[in-house]
Amino acid sequence: MMKFCVFILVNMMVVWSCSCETSPTVTVKEGILKGSVNDLLDGGKYFSFKGIPYAQPPIGKLRFKAPLPPKPWSGTYHATKHGEVCPQRDVTDTLVPGSEDCLFLNVYTKSLLSRPKLPVMVFIHGGAFITGSGNSDWYGPEFLLQHDVIVVTINYRLEVLGFLSLDSPEVPGNAGMKDQVAALRWIQNNIAQFGGDPDNVTIFGESAGSASVTYHLVSPMSKGLFHKVIAQSGSCIDDWAIGRGSIERAFRTSKVLGKESKNIDELLKYLQSVPAVDLVGMTYKTRTADEERADFAMFFNPVVEKKFEGVESFLNEDALEILMKGKSNEVPLLIGYNSIEGLMSVSEDKIIDKNNDTKFLVPREILRKISAEKAKDMGERIKTFYVGDKNFSNDTVKSFVNIVTDTNFIYNMNRFAAYYSATKQSVFAYRFNYDTDLNIAKKYTSIPAMKGATHADDLFYLFYNADVDKAYKNEKKLRDIVLNLTKMWTNFAKSGNPTPDNHLGVTWKPYNAGKQFMMLEEPFLKMGPNPDNDRLVFWNNLYCEAKVPYINL
Repeated sequence: MMKFCVFILVNMMVVWSCSCETSPTVTVKEGILKGSVNDLLDGGKYFSFKGIPYAQPPIGKLRFKAPLPPKPWSGTYHATKHGEVCPQRDVTDTLVPGSEDCLFLNVYTKSLLSRPKLPVMVFIHGGAFITGSGNSDWYGPEFLLQHDVIVVTINYRLEVLGFLSLDSPEVPGNAGMKDQVAALRWIQNNIAQFGGDPDNVTIFGESAGSASVTYHLVSPMSKGLFHKVIAQSGSCIDDWAIGRGSIERAFRTSKVLGKESKNIDELLKYLQSVPAVDLVGMTYKTRTADEERADFAMFFNPVVEKKFEGVESFLNEDALEILMKGKSNEVPLLIGYNSIEGLMSVSEDKIIDKNNDTKFLVPREILRKISAEKAKDMGERIKTFYVGDKNFSNDTVKSFVNIVTDTNFIYNMNRFAAYYSATKQSVFAYRFNYDTDLNIAKKYTSIPAMKGATHADDLFYLFYNADVDKAYKNEKKLRDIVLNLTKMWTNFAKSGNPTPDNHLGVTWKPYNAGKQFMMLEEPFLKMGPNPDNDRLVFWNNLYCEAKVPYINL
């Protein structure tokens, strides 16, 4: 047995121990990692390395600042359980204290052999930049691993801890995005030790994770760290993904905590001194009256940073401007949305509120460009387009869902794809409309019987967890859908084309201003014009009228 292991080490350049079947060991730049072996759904095995520190703990004076590279460790680091999650409130609004020492990533692979090198898929979780982690209780890798890729998931700092900006050299902003960059750099330095190909890395994300991966497309700091992008339900030009008024919000945060100040240095010293858990939930506690009426309350977000000598910036220019100038990082892109994204935010009070003041139907990007009188007129036209002479009510709730879907997802997804396609890189677009027992997110909405797929429903077709276990194992149809969908995602990761082998009998053609979409739905997949194009044209005309950059349809 020993001779066999030596042969493998010498001739195959493998970096695992002879006891890999029970406790795989990998040597990375910081030291030795010991992982674990887990069961695949088909009866096979995979190797898991959890809770790997990719940066130094951002605590004390490092709070709010860009992450520093990880320090080496002595001995063996036991990577058998997830690290702490970042302080947050979870999806049920329960406080999760977590820890500021939360910059960890997880690596999953079926093989540790260095030949052949496996494509790497790095998932960036959503959660409104407020909540979430890369942990396997939500993002189990089993569905994707069956296609011979390496899956990496990450944590990054959230809300105030991740996205406070004081427009100063000490806290320019975007710490959470720089965490993601640090994770990608760690992957470049170490993924080959797990059998992965550092020259074939796909970053993919959903919601705020989708906004994140598209931010990496326009960030000079991220250049060269990835080679393909999959953006699911969000982009960096969505208004909900863009931070504004950061300094004012920072002072409001301090005031909520009981400290009023007008001095930036004093403010920073105070905010670095309070317990991290006290900073959780400031998105809601610092809202203005108008912000309380927004569909998506996300205000600690990525920002355009001021330039400071000696300070590396994540973003120094507006993302839309970068796209329009053709200055983005050029890699293949797969981008899309779910058919009824807006269902997740439907509540009776929000519906009634839109009847009372229709200007709040107008996207904030447009509101900043037009007069109050024009906003009122435009709001009435939007209402008429969707419900005619009726009011928004339970009888017209689908129309309300469509407005939220269009203004927060569909239009800007198409606008991003249209501008990005000018780079001549391959762009593939989709509309996700599967409606099965795997639509777990929809089950928690106010109208679970509405046809279609709401925000985050697609995640349960890509990642294995306890919520999908029973349905997946009991229904062959669902296993087939999962197999086909994950094959398309991993095909794209491998080659930049979601259907290179045409395994489903339909060729996924490149995006063409709404004319070439893959319809991910039953009873079969098909290519064609986006069925929501009439609404896309309506919004495009409004953007044009407001002199806001629009799509050349």
